[in-house]
Amino acid sequence: MTLTSTRRFRPPPQIGGRGPLRGRAKRRITIVAFLLPAMTILITFVFWPMFAALRLSFTDASGFGLEQWVGLENYIAVFTEPNILRAMGNTALYTVMFTPVVVLLALLLALALNSPKLPLRGAFRTALFLPFIVSLAVAAFAWQYLLDPQVGLLNFWLQSFGVRIGDVLQDPALAMPTVVLIAVWKNFPFYMIVFLAGVQEIPQSLYEAAKMDGAGPLARFRNVTVPLLSNTTGFVLVISTIAALQAFDQIYILTGGGPYQSTQTVVMQIYKSGFKDLELGFASALSYVLLIATLLLSLVQFAITARGEKDAG
Repeated sequence: MTLTSTRRFRPPPQIGGRGPLRGRAKRRITIVAFLLPAMTILITFVFWPMFAALRLSFTDASGFGLEQWVGLENYIAVFTEPNILRAMGNTALYTVMFTPVVVLLALLLALALNSPKLPLRGAFRTALFLPFIVSLAVAAFAWQYLLDPQVGLLNFWLQSFGVRIGDVLQDPALAMPTVVLIAVWKNFPFYMIVFLAGVQEIPQSLYEAAKMDGAGPLARFRNVTVPLLSNTTGFVLVISTIAALQAFDQIYILTGGGPYQSTQTVVMQIYKSGFKDLELGFASALSYVLLIATLLLSLVQFAITARGEKDAG
């Protein structure tokens, strides 16, 4: 074997070192080409409208005529007008009633559907998930007819047992609980599936070990299921709270914010101010207040969940 045959072949050097630079430039162009469609959509339909709404929140814009700069007047009005404060209270009440009920119901049903002793688990999962497939607007119209005091099937069935509930959607004391129950019926399947996925990730060996140590069903739930579902529970709490703060569709169809503004939420007030009263500046300010409140609540819930994980660890 000669000396020249043992030498490794070396490619000739690139003139001016442009080879690697060209490769990097092509990669950057490829990355930009892939990101450009998504960034165009985000800028056009998300970032630019958010910036425009922020600018409008400092004006008295109505959609017609010239705009006048009013500074913080719209934000001051948000926290001083009685109708807005009542809408905030209704939104808080809706959130407090909706979130715990839907989270607890979804968790219990997920645990039941994960039990190997339950027959026809697939059929039950499909049946319970069906409400989520239906559009919220369609479901609201269906419930409106079911609850109708004259021709509603629910009132007809209850009357056969001697029970009359009347027009619950026009009762200031019952309208909000009724709207919340309909929202729970519509949304719990999604949260149930999320919990079911989290439960199925828990190793069965942990339950078997706890059972061998003498732990009963409640102890296994408290010491195994709850800690290992903390991430899932935190996620469900955040998205269910956001959904409650943004409640609009079923309220708009079922009650329109009534009776006597008992179901008037912040999003309903934003719709009324912006599209009926043509107070676009005020509606934009109220929208940003709702956005900030949603972000703060989400951060608080994430912090509580993280602290719980740290204490459990």
